[in-house]
Amino acid sequence: MKRIVAMALCLCTLLSLLASCGAKEEEEAYVPTGDAILMEGEEPTEAPDAGEDETLVLAYYPNRSMNPLIAMNFSNRVLFSLIYQGLFAYNSQNQTVPILCSKYRVSPDNMIYTFYVDPNARFSDGTRVTIGDVIASYDAARESDYYKGRFTHIIEYKLREDEGLSFYLDTPYENLPLLLDIPIVKASEVAAEHPLGTGPYEFHAGEDGADLTKVESWWCEANLSTRAKKIHVIEATSQSQLRDEFEFGDLNLACADPLLDSYGEYRCDFELWEVDNGVMVYLACNTLYSDWFKDNDRLRKALTYAIDREQINEDNYRGMAQPSTLITSPRSPYYNADLAKKYEYDPMRFLDAIGNIQLPKNEKNEVQKLKILVNADDSARLRAARQIASHLTELGIPAGVLEYGSGGAVTYRHVINAGTYDLYLGQTRLPPTYDVSEFFKGYGNLGNSVLANETLLNMAKESLSNSGNFYNLNQMVAEDGSVIPVLFGTYNIYSKRGELLDLNPSRDNVFYYTIGKTMASILEENTENK
Repeated sequence: MKRIVAMALCLCTLLSLLASCGAKEEEEAYVPTGDAILMEGEEPTEAPDAGEDETLVLAYYPNRSMNPLIAMNFSNRVLFSLIYQGLFAYNSQNQTVPILCSKYRVSPDNMIYTFYVDPNARFSDGTRVTIGDVIASYDAARESDYYKGRFTHIIEYKLREDEGLSFYLDTPYENLPLLLDIPIVKASEVAAEHPLGTGPYEFHAGEDGADLTKVESWWCEANLSTRAKKIHVIEATSQSQLRDEFEFGDLNLACADPLLDSYGEYRCDFELWEVDNGVMVYLACNTLYSDWFKDNDRLRKALTYAIDREQINEDNYRGMAQPSTLITSPRSPYYNADLAKKYEYDPMRFLDAIGNIQLPKNEKNEVQKLKILVNADDSARLRAARQIASHLTELGIPAGVLEYGSGGAVTYRHVINAGTYDLYLGQTRLPPTYDVSEFFKGYGNLGNSVLANETLLNMAKESLSNSGNFYNLNQMVAEDGSVIPVLFGTYNIYSKRGELLDLNPSRDNVFYYTIGKTMASILEENTENK
């Protein structure tokens, strides 16, 4: 990653000692990866004394949803980890920790999970959290664009007589709790704009703006990264306005997505946390209809060596994405660096691999142009597709880009469904378990069957049942070539230097904290019967 640094600064020590309702749990802090950039003549700021009177200013978009079950905007979702909790949470190392769940059981075949709500858990109004609240929250989440992917392998969930909630799956799952960080809200408020939650703060909007107020009777205590009794929340109108508020105003924390064109560089003294957001940019081969790939396995398998992921990242994503040859992020515990190196950019290896391949010809006996479909509404991905096409052309594969957006008589989705392309440059958000089975089902989230592959589908499911199989899955996908990973996105979280010393963010939980439970402590010895 290329950044201009005017002055090298020592990173502040991050404190990760987290107090709890009972026992204490220590966790290695996630170290910020960014460099503070100082204007000439400026000196680094020192950390202020932390206390209950400390000031913290955050931001949200009032014209976007603040319902945690449906909201898509990342700036708004930053607030949710202070307002809401799920049965579980996961940390920056993708490890699951229990929050609202007091105990759970698993069937011997890992097909049935049963969870119980902590009887001490309370909403901010003091009312008890019931299993009915959990069911109502999951029903709403299952219909939302943000969370519906979490339910891919959940056939149904049922209330038990003992107030447990049993999940019935269509495939064995090693770590279902990793998907159940879904915020739990009061059942009567699942459709509300600001439903009640169980977190340490609650949202209040008034004539003078919005605030997060600390819940004095919070059902459980933890050493939060902020101890402010009240957090002021300013209204955001644009990314540039937030950038000004952060650099020249009182805003303490700013969030940005380097995959978006609205992203902008910051020049004040900051600490930067880069958090994996699960968004994978990938190439997919049309193995059913394309003259290039339906009868040409060798070209498909060789294509990974023709993709200069590092250059694509630098030129189109500011060097802030995570190039990957595998279908797991380099930040994932399922990633294998040695395996990834085997499929890195190597133009000579690509040329050697296709040396004796018969390329498809048109009626003029000329090599056909390889058509790369891309969603023209995404300018960064559009630029990346053009770059890939240009580079393939240089390597002897004439390529062009089919640019379709969401408007007009013919849309990007129409072309995908019609199959009138050779490759498409797509983007999808994978769940924390890196479940890629949807790619190989046919007529899944992709809307077509060009990637349907029973062998890869079964291997994807086996990886869910045993994470040790991820190595084999990654290898099989790379060797097959139907899906060619390009890079994974990140969320960038900027904090004024020294103001949030305990920040240890994960994908959906910027203000991550634990409350003293461990997975081992809540797993009951007696397993669930089939």
